[in-house]
Amino acid sequence: MKHKIMFVCHGNICRSPMAEFVMKSLVEKAGIADDFLIESSATSREEIGNGIYPQAACTLSKHDIACDGHRARQFTVDDYNKFDMVVVMEDYNKRNLTRLIGCDCKGKVWKLLDFVVETPIASMGADISDPWYHGNFDMTYNEILSGCKALMKHLGY
Repeated sequence: MKHKIMFVCHGNICRSPMAEFVMKSLVEKAGIADDFLIESSATSREEIGNGIYPQAACTLSKHDIACDGHRARQFTVDDYNKFDMVVVMEDYNKRNLTRLIGCDCKGKVWKLLDFVVETPIASMGADISDPWYHGNFDMTYNEILSGCKALMKHLGY
C-alpha cells in the first residue's frame, strides 16, 4: 500500500517543505521510500513559484537533507482527492484549507503534532511554530522531526 501524504502550510516555503523533505529523508533511511508519495503545498498564493526559504534550506542542509528543486504551489481540490492524508502545520492552515476544499468530509486533514505524545520538544495537537516570524528554524525543525517520526509510527513503521 502506498501512503500519499501532502504537507501544507501558509506559503509552502518554510514549514511544509521542511516537513516534506524531513519525511522523505526518514522513509528513505528506513528503506521504505517506495511505499510513500510525499509532497507539500500552500493554502495561500503569495509564494507560488518561489523556492524554499534560504534559512529553511540551510537548516535542512545541516541535517544532510536535500531540498533541491522545490517550488511553492497552492493546494487544490484535486490534491484533496489524490492524497490519503493532508497534514497541516497549525490551526490557521486547517481553517484556510477548509476554505479551499469546502469540508474535510473524508477525514483526511490532520495537524502534524496530532501524532506525537507529550515530549519536551512537542505537545500533542500543538501548532508547529512558524520560523518566518520567530526566526528559530532549528526549533521548528525539531518540532517537525518529532511530528514526522510520530506520523511514521502512526502508519505502522
